[in-house]
Amino acid sequence: MSSPKVIFGFHAVGVRIKTAPASVLEVLFDASRRDARMKTFIARAQESGVRLVEADALRIAKLAGSHGHQGVAARVSPMQQSHSIDELLEGLEAAGTVPLLLVLDGVTDPHNLGACLRVADGAGAHAVIAPKDHAAGINATVAKVASGAADTVPYFMVTNLARTLNELKERNIWCVGTSDDASGTLYQCDLKRPLALVLGAEGEGMRQLTRKTCDELISIPMAGAVESLNVSVASGVCLYEAMRQRQPT
Repeated sequence: MSSPKVIFGFHAVGVRIKTAPASVLEVLFDASRRDARMKTFIARAQESGVRLVEADALRIAKLAGSHGHQGVAARVSPMQQSHSIDELLEGLEAAGTVPLLLVLDGVTDPHNLGACLRVADGAGAHAVIAPKDHAAGINATVAKVASGAADTVPYFMVTNLARTLNELKERNIWCVGTSDDASGTLYQCDLKRPLALVLGAEGEGMRQLTRKTCDELISIPMAGAVESLNVSVASGVCLYEAMRQRQPT
């Protein structure tokens, strides 16, 4: 059995209480906060039947490992998700669902990862994939920034990203990488097919082997003075364009 983990912040804890109250072992809240947001949060938590524990801000900060907890933290059981990419893809195939995956190469900042997970959830991506040696793992900061998406979007960390991309290609999943110097743009690309969108970290972008393994490279048109977007913003632009293209006409 997996050990409990900690999530914090109104949104992250609130989403877990709403979607999986049975997984919430206890919720610590700052009893000195008497504002409307805290009162609403406590009322909803009580309605869900979760265990509430009064605590001071310092105790919550120690549990969360951060002072940005907003007066709320929870010990929770890990959510059950697909154990492997193969299991996930087989489930999608059985359901007749066209895969949409987000692949992150070199994203090591937990705030960026949390934001990428949040936008992946919003755009309906089925999973986020990253290399074990060039990526941030899921921690309390990621969970807070993700606002609940760390529980809803499977996050797979793989030993060899290029090999994983090749395995996706063997399943007829088209691997599209983003690059500032690509000749084709996002809006010229067919994103309706089984798809893995591959994005690199800001500045360095994708590693060369990752870039070479992609089936196609595209750019995001930039009309202003800046040369590139934050990786979470770029993920949102790409994923939502895929979502738009996949809407029934």
